[in-house]
Amino acid sequence: MAGYGALSDVYEWLIGDDKLTPAKAAAVYYSDVVGSLLPNARVLDCACGTGQLAVGLASLGLDVVAADASSGMVRRTEKAADEQDVSLRALRASWDELPDHLADSTFDLVFCVGNSLGHAEGSVGRLTALEAMSRLLNPGGRLVLHSRNWELVRSAGSRVDVRDRLIRRNDREAVVSYYWQIEQRWEQEHFLEIVVAQIEPDGAVQACSERLSIWPYRYVDLVAQLRSVGLTVQSTTFDPESDEYLVVASRDQVRGKSEPTR
Repeated sequence: MAGYGALSDVYEWLIGDDKLTPAKAAAVYYSDVVGSLLPNARVLDCACGTGQLAVGLASLGLDVVAADASSGMVRRTEKAADEQDVSLRALRASWDELPDHLADSTFDLVFCVGNSLGHAEGSVGRLTALEAMSRLLNPGGRLVLHSRNWELVRSAGSRVDVRDRLIRRNDREAVVSYYWQIEQRWEQEHFLEIVVAQIEPDGAVQACSERLSIWPYRYVDLVAQLRSVGLTVQSTTFDPESDEYLVVASRDQVRGKSEPTR
């Protein structure tokens, strides 16, 4: 996974108000998945971004590791942890590098949220990412995965989406726009360019942009790949008409076993 160099400095404008602080980010998942964990449970937040979720989870007393392929995001996560006076481990690692840094079967919960899986390079890269996350889970441990509905993204075609209101962060305002380059075939590399145009007090505009690679996937293909790496879907919010969804999948008690024992 590459990217999020320039955007790491302005990423707060891309985070929704409901997840802007560590406490809010953790609360989104607390009742459904986090609340059932034992004290000091081990949690991995991979593709952690600016660390709002990881810091929020650490504030709850969980043993948290936060990983991201972007050095800028790792720095921001460490800064957020210092500001909140919480302890966590932050490391720069892409999905395929996670097993080089972390031992197998050591996490009770793994998060892969924020639509990050779409940056894995095609079906092979996505399978590698899911395999790495599955390996790191304890038997019975759960993967929490949040995704765009890529069927809807592709159906809308190439386009420019401009947020319909100014976004205010740290007493400054910005306009955020997204340029989608949608290719003909699913397996082709798609592109998303994000522009954050900050409005200075004197009315000047300071723009920061980055072009990101995207490899979209169908929901049914995601479920099949989860099964192939020993993860069984426990719950899903997928709806063909909804823009995004959340999947919670558990690692089978027997490694590589794709269906529960009956």
